[in-house]
Formats: sequence, C-alpha cells, structure tokens
Amino acid sequence: MESTSLTAVDKGPPGPKGDIGFPGPPGPEGYPGKLGPRGTPGDPGPSAICGRDLFGSINQDLDTLKTSLAKLELATNYDFVRRVGQKYFVSNKERGSFSGAAKFCSHRDLELALPQNEEENRILTQVFGDVDITAWINVNNKKAEGNFETDLKNRPLSFTKWGEGQPDKSIQDTGRTMLSENGVWRVTHECFLNAYIICQI
Repeated sequence: MESTSLTAVDKGPPGPKGDIGFPGPPGPEGYPGKLGPRGTPGDPGPSAICGRDLFGSINQDLDTLKTSLAKLELATNYDFVRRVGQKYFVSNKERGSFSGAAKFCSHRDLELALPQNEEENRILTQVFGDVDITAWINVNNKKAEGNFETDLKNRPLSFTKWGEGQPDKSIQDTGRTMLSENGVWRVTHECFLNAYIICQI
C-alpha cells in the first residue's frame, strides 16, 4: 500500500471584509494640553442700567404720583376746580377783601392764585359766572418791595398780563392786583373790594 504524505496548502485569496464590531469602552482621560494664545478682545456690550438709577427713577415717579393724588384730594373739597398742568385752581366762589382772600388760602396751607402762563391766566377767568367780575391774584402789594414784579413771597413773576397803563404808576406805596373777566391785570388802592377768592394747589 502506497503511503501519501500531507503537504502545506497554498493560501488562497483574502475573504470578504467582515461587519463592523461594537465600539470598545472609552480610554482613560488624557492630560490637558498647553494653554493656547490669548484671543482678541470682543466688542463692548450694551451699557447696563445701574440699580440705583433704576430705583431712583421709580421712587421719583412714585413721589410725583403721591403728590398728584394729594393735590387732587385737596381740590375735591372746593366748588370750583380747574387743573392746568400740575396745578389746580380752587374756589368756593366766595368773595372778600384782599387780606381776607390771602388769609383764606394761607389757613388751608395754599397760596392765592397766580397764573404762570397764558393758559393758566385763561383758565383762571373760568371762575367768573357773570360780567364785570374780578379776582385777587398773588402779586406783591408793596410797590417799594418789587414794583409789582414779585409775588407775596418776593419771588419774581415769570408771567404778567397787565392792562393798558398798568401797573398804575400813581400808586406809590400799597396796591392790590386783580384779574378781570377779560384776563387782564390791574392794581387798585381799594383792597376792601369784594373780589373772588381763588387759591392754587
């Protein structure tokens, strides 16, 4: 019987590529790298509102509101009320002398009315219900103390509407100022006249 010996088989061509296997577990964390170069500065951000400025503004608004409400509450106690800007003209449509008018207002911690502009002057005449009526206004009654160019507290007048020939140059000492129904001002010696009493808040 003839014996045969096994010989090495030649390698054949490589087989097809197998499927991708499952990923292995992550390796250990490496050491941090070197610090990179400094970047260029960014654009400036929008300006922030300081807390103090913000709350200061809110507090100011609250104070203004409280003042307005307090004025309105005072104004509702009168028969005649007219608002112009932040000011109220009030009256019970009573009449009296100049000194009586000044006392009436000061006893209520108010001032005798004094228009500060054309609109206030026009609104103030709305208290009149008939013609040839006048109202006392808060102009200094002593010519020597300001030539009728200040109020009773010697503050300069920011607005005037004197009638023709007014203030009367013949008045050398004391005179009271009245507002007429047509909106003009005049000084009179007759401080006892019964003119409307109008205060301002």
